[in-house]
Amino acid sequence: MKHIAMGLALMLFAGSSMAKNDYEVIVVTSTQEQRSKSEIAESVSVFGQDEIEAVLPGHPSDLLNRAAGVHVNNLGGEGHMTSIRQPLSTAGVYLFLEDGVPTRPTGFFNHNGLYEINLSQAAWVEVTKGPGSALYGSDAIGGVINSMTATPTEETSAQATLEMGGDNWQRALISASSGIGTKNQAGVSYNRTQSDGYQEASEYQRDALTLRLDSQLSDAINAKTIFSMNQVRQSGASGLREDDFNASPRSNYFAGDVGARDVDAFRLSSELTIGIDDQRRLTLIPFYRHNDMTLMPPWMVSFDPNQQRTEFETLGLLTRYRQRFEHSELITGLDIDRSDADYHERRVIVDSDEAGVLSRITDTDRVNYDFNAIQTAVSPYAQYEQVIGDWRLSAGVRHDRFHVDYSDNLPEIVPEQGIFPGIPFPSTHLRPASQSLSFSRTTPKLGAIYSLSSRQEIYASHRHAFRAPTVGQLFRSGASAGTEGLAPVTAVSNELGWRLRQSAYAVELAIYDLQVDNDIVTIIDDEQVTRRNVNAGKTEHQGVELGINAQLSNAFSTSLAFSRTRQRYRNFEYVCGDTTCNFAGNDLPRAPRNMANMSLAWQPAELDSLRLEAEYNYLGSYYTDETNSARYGGHQLVNFRAQYAITPNLELILRLENVFNEAYSAYTSNQVGSSELEYRPGLARRGVLALRWRL
Repeated sequence: MKHIAMGLALMLFAGSSMAKNDYEVIVVTSTQEQRSKSEIAESVSVFGQDEIEAVLPGHPSDLLNRAAGVHVNNLGGEGHMTSIRQPLSTAGVYLFLEDGVPTRPTGFFNHNGLYEINLSQAAWVEVTKGPGSALYGSDAIGGVINSMTATPTEETSAQATLEMGGDNWQRALISASSGIGTKNQAGVSYNRTQSDGYQEASEYQRDALTLRLDSQLSDAINAKTIFSMNQVRQSGASGLREDDFNASPRSNYFAGDVGARDVDAFRLSSELTIGIDDQRRLTLIPFYRHNDMTLMPPWMVSFDPNQQRTEFETLGLLTRYRQRFEHSELITGLDIDRSDADYHERRVIVDSDEAGVLSRITDTDRVNYDFNAIQTAVSPYAQYEQVIGDWRLSAGVRHDRFHVDYSDNLPEIVPEQGIFPGIPFPSTHLRPASQSLSFSRTTPKLGAIYSLSSRQEIYASHRHAFRAPTVGQLFRSGASAGTEGLAPVTAVSNELGWRLRQSAYAVELAIYDLQVDNDIVTIIDDEQVTRRNVNAGKTEHQGVELGINAQLSNAFSTSLAFSRTRQRYRNFEYVCGDTTCNFAGNDLPRAPRNMANMSLAWQPAELDSLRLEAEYNYLGSYYTDETNSARYGGHQLVNFRAQYAITPNLELILRLENVFNEAYSAYTSNQVGSSELEYRPGLARRGVLALRWRL
């Protein structure tokens, strides 16, 4: 903690030589229109294009961990888990958006879902912490991450960045845009990345293509059409036992296709904006999604080895009507989403080679699951704002209704339990009967902002949120009987915040209390040696987040993002075996108490073609399981970046990650009842050299 205190003291020191800066920030996520952050009763971190290009993130964590209260780990390739007011986990408590359109439907959350967005070439990225506004529904409990594509330019422009680095890292980022006639602008961006990975046999490859066409159809009607394609081919990377983690962190217990995943994600949307008059605007966004993922779950290799394929396609429509009055504004709309999904899972046999590495997969005749689920979501909402003197008051409500038609495609004669090839003990794959299910929830949102001055305000918010059970939790039952009866997770968030902007610095402070009820957890059944999903009790998540940006002088600028949290179980118990497990009062596992990110940049006026930045990342300790019997000690990392403009159009860039070659774990856990910890090794020191050319 002394490192954080020293950094904070440095950032708060500012002499008379401070340069002028503009810390007024524009956000769009809360209302889906450009608004000053001073008018938003939410904690939002914004990464602009300049910062994205300076960071040049090779992984989503490189950018997002610079926000207060946000931690994204690196599980290899672009695999990750996210922690925003929640523990590091695979839980579907986040909403990922691209230009305001959800990248996945509710019920199909993927904790690696950010690899379906090309963050490296985004124009800007917004992170809303806690539940979103009334414009967003299920999954937005921990936070909302919205990536915005670049607006095409009227004049012809182009940019190419070529990178090479350790672990055979190679990446090409290419973009171009131009006007087409007088009323259209088109842009294209392409990301080709490949790497051998840090661990042995953990190769990774991605291709991401984004096409955007902006059109002025008339004086009152504009259209923004986006096609987004992301293809990922990622080999498996295993967790390690403690002895291997300490002695040979590049080890990998997987090889070949064991633990691998293939992802193909396509999205097409067209945002039609109709300016009825100066006060009224109608927005229509029809969209199409198609996602196909083949996965061998690495966490199931030891007790239920299988290969899964999930495929879904979505047709949807987002509608929004906004009307402004003299001192107020009304936004109302209706979102419709229909997703047709197929899930197929077959049993496989996994064998090891002479070195004990799991490297061979053999298919079997056993099919565990084969089902179809059609989900229809209809969600009306309304949000109203009123300005009264120095007060800005807001109230919103959203009603989400989901209807799922589920069909089991396997004959009844296919056994649900037995000893199948590959594992010598029984495996259970319960299959609910074909049926229809419905979920609905109404979530109110309240906010208030009081302007202390033109540069300072305090705000308060009260927001409800919920998370519908995923299709997998409902119908891929495993040993859990009655999973179709799982109830939605509900959450209530209360937040107080303060923001201050001066010519040379900006400060943000947020204090929050988030209560989560009826959480869906995965437990290990010792008797069945498998996992079960259950609703179990309550959890509470409380914390404080501090963000500071400052221009210390004409040459030096700095930032600080710090958070301290306490996340605990409340009234939390469930039946496990012949007894009842109760963790009430314990800390949630994998929920760091403290997180911090600090940066110091130097760009002298007499040599403005050079920019140097040192960055410090701190992740505090956390318990590794529900019993709080083991702890990971946390870690500290230092990164370095340098940019030098050789010519006005050519720039040389150096990234040095983990400068001091700190040995650390990106994720540490153990199963309840087991003292054996599993570590996901973090990246060792790695250098990346890049050339960026602009036209």
